[in-house]
Amino acid sequence: MMSFLSKAQIMPQSYPKTVNYFSIVHPLVTVYENETVYNFANEYTVGFPVGINMLKSDHFGFSFEITPFIRASGGSSKVSNVLFHPGIMFRRKNGFTITSRLAFETSGRYGATAVFSKVIVKTPQYNYFIAVPVPFRFGNDRPASFGAGLQVGITF
Repeated sequence: MMSFLSKAQIMPQSYPKTVNYFSIVHPLVTVYENETVYNFANEYTVGFPVGINMLKSDHFGFSFEITPFIRASGGSSKVSNVLFHPGIMFRRKNGFTITSRLAFETSGRYGATAVFSKVIVKTPQYNYFIAVPVPFRFGNDRPASFGAGLQVGITF
């Protein structure tokens, strides 16, 4: 029956559309030339990505994210890095999105991040998502690195 369908299910999406989000990211592993570093081993790092997505269609959008990272080690903690993370979103069916981001860190590192995300709960007001960011970093007199993390968040 028509009365059981929500307004969002009946009306087509209109674009452009702006969506904000907040999330938590846990870097899991970073691999350098001769070293592999695991989060949770000797220290703990957590990030808090905050962003805005400008959706141009059901299939494409732009995104800008700022992520402060906090590192806890030896009984103290501090903001260790802030990441500026603009990107292009390629939205797929069933809530899958692949985002290609540039990365500029206040630590002096730079590079790119591929982010694979999936909406896991969709409501009329909010979407809850899970993502796997895969960062590639260079610069600041350190060897190139790549890694993987786990991100969970909410769009509104």
